[in-house]
Amino acid sequence: MPSVTRRSSGGATRRAAAEAKILAATEALLAGGAGFTELGIQRLAAAAGVARSTFYLHFPDKTALLLRLIDGLADGAFDLISAAPPVEGLPGMVEAMVRDLAYYRERRHLLAAVLEVTAYDAVAREYWEGQLQRFVDQAELWLRAEQGAGRTAPSLDPPTAARVFVWGGFQVLARQVLTGPAAHDDMVAREIAELEWYGAFRRPGQ
Repeated sequence: MPSVTRRSSGGATRRAAAEAKILAATEALLAGGAGFTELGIQRLAAAAGVARSTFYLHFPDKTALLLRLIDGLADGAFDLISAAPPVEGLPGMVEAMVRDLAYYRERRHLLAAVLEVTAYDAVAREYWEGQLQRFVDQAELWLRAEQGAGRTAPSLDPPTAARVFVWGGFQVLARQVLTGPAAHDDMVAREIAELEWYGAFRRPGQ
């Protein structure tokens, strides 16, 4: 029985290692300037040093591969934003947004791939939108708490406000990261944070 356990554990380790190689190779190709759409399975497998059949054991198609990349991209960004709830005040929100923008700047090749594919792939688009909904849900929880504590306007509609500034803020962030100069990143991050803070978290009462 122990030998079976060891074999099973070893197989899981090899599978995890192969999967990690494929993900790392894909990221490296994207960082090198390749577009996700133009990457063929054979090229991805060769770059990862695995057989084509091994690739398909882990990812039935390229969309499945992109979904895994989305997971990693969104999880990291969510951790950064969650580290600075409204109790940290405007300075905390600014710092979190600066970190968030820097995070996406470092991974702009992944962001470009996500936006490239979600423009035409309905499955990827729905999955990506589901990941962004996590940010909307968190923002709504924060806004409801701030409203309940009397720190923002009673007329504020938390679900709507959360959607507006998460979706709008992300569009600005993505455009800055993909087409704007890095020297302006901190300025853009501050503007996003201040618009969210004064427009929702500390909106004057009515």
